[in-house]
Amino acid sequence: MKYAHSIKLTVFSYENENVQNILDAFLKFFPFNLEENKVELKKTEAKGTTESNITIFEVVLTKTNLINQFLDFILDNLSDEQKQTLLRQIESRLDENLDFFIRFDKEEWIKNNKLELTDSGKCFHLKINVAAFPRKREVGLKIINELFSK
Repeated sequence: MKYAHSIKLTVFSYENENVQNILDAFLKFFPFNLEENKVELKKTEAKGTTESNITIFEVVLTKTNLINQFLDFILDNLSDEQKQTLLRQIESRLDENLDFFIRFDKEEWIKNNKLELTDSGKCFHLKINVAAFPRKREVGLKIINELFSK
């Protein structure tokens, strides 16, 4: 089943953080080799509000088989309790474009290889563009329910 048209994972690395550690942790989200699958790892340099340097890493997946592998990896690394939390918060996490948003705690993933849901800004940002046909919110909600109930 096709759950998503695209998936975007983003992380910000701040000046006081080890950029290589952030990149290594970011790449651990992908159960396949990005380069071999011709997936671009985008790196952007930006300035923060205090003129500090920020490095932004971003990957967008659009191939169904890579999206499914990625989603399986995420589902395998979430507890049943976390999946239930996402389902309870489904209304606030799904926007009008049928993008479903999740944030994972950066420190917990880097230090312990553990996905932990968070609302803080120090996180890995995941955006899942839900493949709903017809493109209606009710259909999107149903697909997200199916995905996190697997």
